[in-house]
Amino acid sequence: MLVPKRVKHRREFRGKMRGEAKGGKNVDFGDYGLKALDSAWISNRQIEAARVAITRYMRRGGKVWIRIFPHKSYTEKGIGTRMGAGKGAPAGWVAVVKRQKVMFEVAGVPKEVAHEALRLAANKLPVRTKVIAREEVGGESNEG
Repeated sequence: MLVPKRVKHRREFRGKMRGEAKGGKNVDFGDYGLKALDSAWISNRQIEAARVAITRYMRRGGKVWIRIFPHKSYTEKGIGTRMGAGKGAPAGWVAVVKRQKVMFEVAGVPKEVAHEALRLAANKLPVRTKVIAREEVGGESNEG
């Protein structure tokens, strides 16, 4: 599972998820990508479940890129703890995904296989998604 190697501060604020993703809106590495249409926290377990779904369906053919990483820790208080007494201990790691972010990319497989693999991965995630293809850059010339 994905977790940071080391972190300076383990208890972060929750933060806001307003607006669109700042970068990572296009398919840059593979041929097809899975784009988020909502903003959400995606846990390291959900990322791993989606990755496993993709690689199993593609039968370990092709290549998979994971474009998100769970940098943010979230905390939980112990069961039966009364209110107050400070913030709870870190309980897990999440990736903050804003809308329009490409989360996974695949290459080296046919279109139908890529679409089905990404659809199976989307079922493991808590956001609405869309499968997109790489935009072929038009060969416009500067002649004339």
